[in-house]
Amino acid sequence: MLSFKVVTGSINKNKFTSRLSTSVACVLLLLTTACSQGETKSAQSIEAVNVNNAVAASNNISTLRIGYVGSSEPTGSLGWAKKKGILERELQKVGFKNITFARFPNGPDLNEALVAGQLDVGSLGDTPAIVLKARGQETRLLRISQFNTTAWLVAKKNGPRSLAELKGQKIATQKGSYMHRYLLGLLAEAKIAKDVKVVHLMTTEAKAALERGDVAAYATSSDLGPFLKSQGFPVIDSSANHKGLSGTSLVVATESFLAKQPDFPQKLNAILTEAAKDLKANSEEYYQYHAQTTKYPIDIIKVSFPLKQVSEEPLPAEGVKLLEGTKKFLVSQGLAKSDFKLTDWVAEEK
Repeated sequence: MLSFKVVTGSINKNKFTSRLSTSVACVLLLLTTACSQGETKSAQSIEAVNVNNAVAASNNISTLRIGYVGSSEPTGSLGWAKKKGILERELQKVGFKNITFARFPNGPDLNEALVAGQLDVGSLGDTPAIVLKARGQETRLLRISQFNTTAWLVAKKNGPRSLAELKGQKIATQKGSYMHRYLLGLLAEAKIAKDVKVVHLMTTEAKAALERGDVAAYATSSDLGPFLKSQGFPVIDSSANHKGLSGTSLVVATESFLAKQPDFPQKLNAILTEAAKDLKANSEEYYQYHAQTTKYPIDIIKVSFPLKQVSEEPLPAEGVKLLEGTKKFLVSQGLAKSDFKLTDWVAEEK
């Protein structure tokens, strides 16, 4: 029987451990935009790293360790493959007896676990995945699982209503995310990048910060944006209005894992293709699952997660084009430390 473990956690109150973990993340990733002095690690990533230490020590070919960014359960084709038993059925055929799922609040935290050898596979946004690869870390791109993911710029109530009105204001976003990349691109397009202050704020804190007026606006994710709009927060902009500023969701794996499992890219892509087709064929059932998992109303999920964004193939042309544009932008901004060819990053299917 194939077993699954989903890792969730509670706050680690050991200050030294928390500070050390944050320092390691900043040093390893050099993603200074996502780390600041005194910033503590998230509960989820601390617990995921601690639990997976034990797995890493005895990892063998029968155990697969997957990290993902999101809610209590993964969503999209990966989450549906797990929910419907497709993942279990197919991986059991090729010798995997155990699968662990570690949940992370953002991509940079997941990157840290990949660097530390505590994950085999990561499901995350394009920006953190590219930043990690550009640092020379040995990962391979397995799949673009979703493309044209919308980011939103939402303002505080009784606040700015246009980009021009943001001059001299403080804007927050979850740094190191695709929303961060969208915000930087948007500010550059509007030629006001030097006129605003961009600060880091997790999405879980965004609504409260806007209500208090701590920030003038927040660049947020595909689901939180429509939800905040439904709560009366004005929308200034969305990435759907700008060519090349929407995001992609990726699945990557470490080269060390693929060296032991050279057939894995083909196996996983077959599973995720089947899951993508199945969730589209059973859209109402899928949306119920997605809404239950993320705790957003189902009408919000239908707006934020149109099924046409879910890829049925590993590298859809539109997704590749978006990914290439994101990479070039990150390199030009100095957020990705070196350039590389996407074709060199893609894992070969045996």
